[in-house]
Amino acid sequence: MQTRRLGTNGPLVSAIGLGAMSFAGVYGGSDDAESEDTLRRAIELGVNFIDTANVYGAGRSESIVGRAVQGRREQVVIATKFGGGGGDGLGKRDGVRPFAEESLRRLATDYIDLYYLHRVDSSTPIEETVGAMAELVDAGLIRYIGLSEAALETIRRGHAVHPITALQTEYSLFSRDPEAAILPTTRELGIGFVAYSPLGRGILGGAIRRSEDLPAHDWRRAHPRFNEENLERNAVLVQRLSDVAARRGFTVAQLALAWVLHQGDDIVPIPGTRHRANLELNAAAADIALSDDELREIAEAAPTAAVAGARGDAGYLSRVNR
Repeated sequence: MQTRRLGTNGPLVSAIGLGAMSFAGVYGGSDDAESEDTLRRAIELGVNFIDTANVYGAGRSESIVGRAVQGRREQVVIATKFGGGGGDGLGKRDGVRPFAEESLRRLATDYIDLYYLHRVDSSTPIEETVGAMAELVDAGLIRYIGLSEAALETIRRGHAVHPITALQTEYSLFSRDPEAAILPTTRELGIGFVAYSPLGRGILGGAIRRSEDLPAHDWRRAHPRFNEENLERNAVLVQRLSDVAARRGFTVAQLALAWVLHQGDDIVPIPGTRHRANLELNAAAADIALSDDELREIAEAAPTAAVAGARGDAGYLSRVNR
């Protein structure tokens, strides 16, 4: 597996990581043993960048990661997050260390490689939160600091307190907002960019064409892009991309991941899956080379303006720092 450096002075990580949110059952039922096996297979393949959060299944995802990496801790770069609620005091100085200590216990490790503020706390100055995270660096509990879904001013203010190693934000063929200002800013400051949901929460995998294709308790049933009307329109775009992918002999998910990788060497996508077969296909996308003509064809097949539905409902977007 190829590697990329997160930010100017961050860790070397696999070009494609593994998101562990699905380990917690948020996309329908999940099996802990299957998730652990998938993560172990990821390590065998050289996929060493594992992303989780304390709110994924109220710690369940972190615990699975902790068990799966036992005996292999030095082979992986573990990223986890705190403050997923956003705007409710979770970023206050006196709360940051307790969150980290809880995650360390679940992960069964004495350090976290990359520790993110999951959502910016609107009630707490970012300087206070990043300052508290910097104290964790000094204490050896975390190695690098990250932000997730942070606005331009927030990024700059946080970075002035302590170097931010990575910004994690949704980015895919279906969600290209970061291209306007966020990516130019992270590049200016030497901050790595971690693309979560690089497969559009699974829609770019090609298997979801109707609401009935989602499990009964899958939260995406309430997502704007997955309601019946929008999903039908988006499935047309996915089919166009599938046709492009088929000519090269790979899947539409691989095409979508390869496209993200080609947007810059500073970008690391973290597709999530709990299934080994999907993991292996995703990992293989790191070796796909796309020509300039192919990149243009892909962009034309799925233009931003044609994507139906917002990238989250009103409640979700209200927690995104802007």
